[in-house]
Amino acid sequence: MKTWFRQHLAALVRAARRLADSALNTLLSVLVIGIAMALPAAGYLCLDNLKALGADSGGAQQMSLFMQIGADGKTLAEIEKRLDAALPGQWRFVSRETALRQMEASEGMAEIIASLPKNPLPDAFILEPGLADPERLEILRATLAEWPGVAHVQLDSAWIRRFDAFLRLGRLAAHLLSILFAVGLVAVTFNTIRLQVLGQAEEIEVARLIGATDAFIRRPFCYSGILQGGLGGLAASLLLAVGVLALSPPVGRLAALYGSDFVLRGPSFGHVVALIASGAALGWLGAQLSVRLFRDR
Repeated sequence: MKTWFRQHLAALVRAARRLADSALNTLLSVLVIGIAMALPAAGYLCLDNLKALGADSGGAQQMSLFMQIGADGKTLAEIEKRLDAALPGQWRFVSRETALRQMEASEGMAEIIASLPKNPLPDAFILEPGLADPERLEILRATLAEWPGVAHVQLDSAWIRRFDAFLRLGRLAAHLLSILFAVGLVAVTFNTIRLQVLGQAEEIEVARLIGATDAFIRRPFCYSGILQGGLGGLAASLLLAVGVLALSPPVGRLAALYGSDFVLRGPSFGHVVALIASGAALGWLGAQLSVRLFRDR
């Protein structure tokens, strides 16, 4: 085990030295890989922010539960108890008197309200389920509509379905873009490692003559691909962070104009780890293809 560890550590050090010896080429390769990874990652980050924006918008997922006219206090208390037990989000009660006063305060409604013989509005519960899936929201709406004393449950499911369809389309586009740029990243690593292999062709032949195995020869080049891909993932994370930092102030001002406290979210630690790991894996794949092609020629 110690021998295996020493061999891999030596290969890693050799790969790092090769990259350091050609610092400019390494920097350019890492930058290309970083840009290639940053573009689909930015798409995923944008979708995450849109999803968070939709979740923060109370009206987008607001549900109104209207009681039957004349529902007594016992029925209202039973509904409150059921909401506490079943609803994953928040809710608030709006009495018919409060609803009438709010409507009366609206412009042009005071005279109309004054002409009514009695209050026509029912007691209501305003719900914020905290769910994003339109199918689950529709199931919840149907369940609430069957509760005793409930006259109607209103849900703007059409808006939610359109928003969910937009997010699904965005995810599909991001997946396709990720595949496209992953192929490009493998090609970049393949070409870079191929140039390294061709530049050390004589050294490799000599190593073979003195008994070096294919695995021993291949190992430093694979680590070069892993290091370049991993550094490219790190560069992509930095590009995303800089982009979010630059866009946060104008996005915050725009959100404030609409009465929202939405804050643009940058890449999390998990996103950074995923980018570095993905870059390293794709770099390893490109290096493997390159050295195997050289071996088989």
